[in-house]
Amino acid sequence: MTEKKGLLPQIQSLRDLKALPVQDLPQLAEEIRRRIIDVVSENGGHLASSLGIVELTIALHRVFHSPVDKIIWDVGHQCYAHKILTGRNEGMDSLRKLGGLSGFPKRKESEHDIVETGHASTSLSTALGISVAQAIQGVKGKVVAVIGDGSLNGGMALEALNQADRSRNNIIFILNDNRMSIGKNMGAISYSRSIGAVSSQLSRFTSTTFYQKTRDKIDKGLSLVPFFNGLLLELAIRFKKAVKAVFYKDNLFSDLGYAYIGPVDGHSFRKLIPALQSACRVDKPVIVHVLTRKGKGYPHSEIDPTLYHGVRPFSILDGKMPAQQGRSFTEVFSSFLLSMAEENRDLVAITAAMAAGTGLSPFQDRFPGRFFDVGIAEQHAVGFAAGLAAGGLRPVAAIYSTFMQRAVDQVIHDVALPNLPVVFMVDRAGIVGEDGETHQGAFDIPLFRSVPNLALLAPADGEELKMMFRWSLTRQHPVMIRYPKDNAERVFTLEPQPLQEGRGAFLKQDGGDVLLVSAGALAARCAAAAAALAEDAVTADILSLRFIKPLDLTWFTDVAGTYEYVVIVEDGAALGGIGEYILSSAAFPGKKPVMIGLGIADHFIPHGSRDECLSLNGLDAESIRKKVLSLMTGKLRVVRPHTAG
Repeated sequence: MTEKKGLLPQIQSLRDLKALPVQDLPQLAEEIRRRIIDVVSENGGHLASSLGIVELTIALHRVFHSPVDKIIWDVGHQCYAHKILTGRNEGMDSLRKLGGLSGFPKRKESEHDIVETGHASTSLSTALGISVAQAIQGVKGKVVAVIGDGSLNGGMALEALNQADRSRNNIIFILNDNRMSIGKNMGAISYSRSIGAVSSQLSRFTSTTFYQKTRDKIDKGLSLVPFFNGLLLELAIRFKKAVKAVFYKDNLFSDLGYAYIGPVDGHSFRKLIPALQSACRVDKPVIVHVLTRKGKGYPHSEIDPTLYHGVRPFSILDGKMPAQQGRSFTEVFSSFLLSMAEENRDLVAITAAMAAGTGLSPFQDRFPGRFFDVGIAEQHAVGFAAGLAAGGLRPVAAIYSTFMQRAVDQVIHDVALPNLPVVFMVDRAGIVGEDGETHQGAFDIPLFRSVPNLALLAPADGEELKMMFRWSLTRQHPVMIRYPKDNAERVFTLEPQPLQEGRGAFLKQDGGDVLLVSAGALAARCAAAAAALAEDAVTADILSLRFIKPLDLTWFTDVAGTYEYVVIVEDGAALGGIGEYILSSAAFPGKKPVMIGLGIADHFIPHGSRDECLSLNGLDAESIRKKVLSLMTGKLRVVRPHTAG
């Protein structure tokens, strides 16, 4: 028996895991869970999802031979145990920190991370593509995709299930069924969680190589019997389906042509390992249905896996997270939505599995009949919102910026083209931080600014957010409001000015030579930069642009034309952003200010805190200050807009 001083330090490679006595695997799982809890309590991260999949991760690496066998994690936020087992345990203390390990699979980190993932429902398509590539190139190895029941809702996953080539016997899909997506699964495909004796025996029997080969021989034999043009085979197939329907609540997978193994207890090595070994022997694509408990091993996350899905640093002892300073944009929206819903009974709210993250949970509690969680299905969320609007309601769809990317076509075709009054509340816009490249909301302005009929706004603070949301509910066209995961407190010297379509408002106006134009919540960084510039004897005014589209360029040139220097700051991609548009389109009839635009450069943004990532992209207060000083001393290359006439 291995000494109880700890098994995890002994696992330096997957060979060590395979050599470990099977009776020691439960202890290893416990140690991995303790390691994950310790790291996430310090760094924050995805806790409940990673804790729920520990035994399955160990079993996968015990049975398969990564990286020869390709293991693909859908979403990827549950990959902490995978990283620990594939040589990155010592680096886990740097998880989600700038320059440290990513919280998602990352190809540059390890040969065991097959693809970059961060969005749901992609694994089956990728697995099928890899399988085809291996067949063409004569490469051996299994292709294993681990997908959650919530991710299986996504249209992309269902499309891949439908397209998967039945002749490809190297594909194994692991359905990790914890009855959750992010929060409680409202729209998920339902699976029976009961594991009856007959069901267990049938799944064991039908997963054997003997059964599969025997069944194929019988089918081929029946097809040769000249009985009413194959009617005998058709009757036999119908009989098999009828028998299956007696024992299985759902037989979608078998009807699609997959072998089905399960349900399997996802926390029992005694059941998991034989099921995965059986899947390897089946000579056709296989679905292994695994039942797990999200948050397993930490009492607080077991009780509330939604709260502990993605967490800030917390106390392991009591599970409490330190209070954040000030109200966030999400919190401002959440509370104001309730008051607007009291005034307007036609207002309904939609989320794609992110009720808590988008601030819709209080709305769900107050107005359950007017709340809709469609699961991890952003395209459907937008199409559904279009239908609600066409039916006379006032739908508000709250979706993260990075996930709105998945519904661009629906915004254009289903909402903007018929000019329906859907309000999109785009949370986590701009730099998000620790979740890294796949979650940074850098692209919504270039993606949606060009869409006809769609108004696009960006508030500087919570007061502007409320003003914009109230305005959006009076429009007869679609409106999108983008805001970051950041503090929404007002830090400016002037009182909020009324909203005028296409125009912004001054947040600070002292008659300086420099105008800082903020397209959104970086106004607070502009305020800090202006305070620092005052110590350099430079007076800077601050203008909140408010409207990214429509933008009254005549108004803007009248305002900006009174300044010698203008700096446009946006928390989004500079390429295709609002700064680029103003620099190329603004025509000044008189005085020509020197103008530059500051935004996110043409690259993906690594993980790190929001402040660190802003600094890396030159969007923090000190970087803005330095750009202004360089501009004023002529050391910075500038873009001078054209003049009218």
